[in-house]
Amino acid sequence: MGVARELGTGFAKRAATVDEEDRFVGENYADLKTSGLFAAAVPGELGGAGASHAEMCSVVRELARHCGSTALAFSMHTHQVMTNAWRWRHAKAPVEALLKRIAAENIVLLSSGGSDWLQGSGSATRVDGGFRIDARKIFTSGAPAGDLLLTSAVYEDPEAGPTVLHFGVPMTSDAVRIESTWRVMGMRGTGSHDVTIDGFFLPDAAVGGTRPQGKWHPLFHVISMIAIPLIYSVYVGIAEAARDRALAFAAKRRTDHHLLDLIGGMENALAAARLALGEMIAAAQTNQPGAAVTSRVFIARTLAARAAIEAVEQAMLVAGGSAFYRGNGLERLFRDVQAARYHPLQEGLQRELAARIALGRNIDGGQ
Repeated sequence: MGVARELGTGFAKRAATVDEEDRFVGENYADLKTSGLFAAAVPGELGGAGASHAEMCSVVRELARHCGSTALAFSMHTHQVMTNAWRWRHAKAPVEALLKRIAAENIVLLSSGGSDWLQGSGSATRVDGGFRIDARKIFTSGAPAGDLLLTSAVYEDPEAGPTVLHFGVPMTSDAVRIESTWRVMGMRGTGSHDVTIDGFFLPDAAVGGTRPQGKWHPLFHVISMIAIPLIYSVYVGIAEAARDRALAFAAKRRTDHHLLDLIGGMENALAAARLALGEMIAAAQTNQPGAAVTSRVFIARTLAARAAIEAVEQAMLVAGGSAFYRGNGLERLFRDVQAARYHPLQEGLQRELAARIALGRNIDGGQ
């Protein structure tokens, strides 16, 4: 936490410029690398710092208080490190080489998981010795600084039907191109550009795993348990930063019942966001991935998103007209927190999952 707080001071100074110029947080990433935070979640036995899931959630949350874009992009790397660390420790998955490489080389992982989710995207065409991969991956946060894209593509298996293949693609491959598409409302510094993959050869031996398209697979219960609390730590951190800024403005205003009511509403919303995040982290600490824990995490994800957005909206009202000025920073936090709406599972799908579990129904559909 001390490292994150120290780095955050510098990140905060760059945040407005990064936002105004639609610029990737490259300098911040360089600082994160120097600090060792990219390898912090690698188990100590494999060369990392062995930071716990709860500790990394706190790191992400602290970074978000200073620069939401840096925190969100960093969370996308971190959740993949932590997911693989969990699989290595609890499922004996053959990911030791990857984790050791992260620790030794400080490599940055990219993910297309949120946009692919259960369906996957892109095509895997059978060729001699492997597959040809063609795809366009959207929302690839951290793309300008990434070393390895962990992604998927769909193979139309003539016997098993549509099958999602999981694999890694080096960002230095000639088959990979970053498309500068990230011009957005908020989180402008994440560098979440589209990445196109055109004719990448994937050897059979490099396929990390397969699963039926569109079905809940055990891997996704692990991902949900680990990734979602890390990602939503970002939005709680943003809400906390907005609250602090709003109170600084409120201290200069005449106190009346209306202002007190607004501040109380902001405090309530922030408390709700913190409680929901705590519920997600507690669910992850059970180390029991499955439908019940997944639903528990996603219920809390919906509640955290709503509450964080509400807390920042209330902060805007507490600050009054000053919040409308870009130089005061609140409007950037307001724009950044809106991204909480868009990560899996979005609210409608989350409610359906919760209902299916409550009724004892198949989470993949049907009765």
